[in-house]
Amino acid sequence: MSYIHKEVQKYYGTELQKSEDLKTNACCTLTRPPKHIREALNLVADEVQAKYYGCGLTIPSQVKGLRILDLGSGSGRDCFIAAKLVGESGSVVGIDMTDEQLKVANDHIEYHREKFGYAKSNVEFIKGNIEKLDELNLEKGSFDIIISNCVINLAMDKEKVLKDAYELLKLGGEMYFSDVYSDRRIPKNLQEDKILWGECLSGALYWNDFLRTAKKAGFTDPRAVEDKPITIENEDVEDLVGDIKFYSVTYRLWKIEGLESDCEDYGQAVAYKGGIDEEMLSFKLDEHHVFPKGKIMSVCGNTYNMLNKTRLAQHFDFYGNWDTHFGIFEGCGGNIPFTSGAENGDGASCC
Repeated sequence: MSYIHKEVQKYYGTELQKSEDLKTNACCTLTRPPKHIREALNLVADEVQAKYYGCGLTIPSQVKGLRILDLGSGSGRDCFIAAKLVGESGSVVGIDMTDEQLKVANDHIEYHREKFGYAKSNVEFIKGNIEKLDELNLEKGSFDIIISNCVINLAMDKEKVLKDAYELLKLGGEMYFSDVYSDRRIPKNLQEDKILWGECLSGALYWNDFLRTAKKAGFTDPRAVEDKPITIENEDVEDLVGDIKFYSVTYRLWKIEGLESDCEDYGQAVAYKGGIDEEMLSFKLDEHHVFPKGKIMSVCGNTYNMLNKTRLAQHFDFYGNWDTHFGIFEGCGGNIPFTSGAENGDGASCC
């Protein structure tokens, strides 16, 4: 085990006893959860919630009956929320390498089974390093969704994490996760600071490096669902990081055959029919794609496939085919892909 892995285990296992012990707001969820998440969260045990160190919302809509894997599940907060949302017919697996966190999660399995009214628990926790998912006897292609909440930044080999996650997903499945990103590469001296690692800053990927890494792993067209700037709010840490800007971003990465490297125009369109309980009036695919119920909207080929080749297909009507290519889809391109990082709305990528 590397020095960084040991320090991360120590930081999350013994130095942090509750979320208030964090020295910055990097590992804090910055957005109020939607109603269905809040309702499930209200059923989660207090001790589990107290040891939550996530930075975003990691469970997408329409998950009932699905099989979910949580990378870096910690005390189990997101796993127990997911266990409620997938229902008794679904299942959740949490992976974590910190014994103290795993104990809290395992100690509350029966509590949540009773709270949810299930005949048997639908969640389990496995000790393991998320950089070695291929060594954990998990069946390839067996998960509908993989989630992670502010943990991949703690991994040394992020490409390995994403490649293994791609292998574990079913075709048409998605990786839906929140993490910390930076507007430039982190200097070597900051990468070796154990406090900054534990606070989810030293391991933050420069956003462009992340996009390249995700595409190399097989996730051809990463889509940002939500982003917020991280303000840190600790003078000592702010002095250390200087002008580096950090963002908490929720991404969805799809395992879909046929996605292209750019957004191409085939003259296609879709219309949301409704039917997703959490998003009855409109469905949000990502920051640049919100589909009001009943409105026919032009889309690029990749967006068409993200809706047509996934669990979302039953909720959309589809128009057009692949017979004619009209070139690049108008409006695509830009600089930093986060809306909160684009001045006056300029430079945000869009499809």
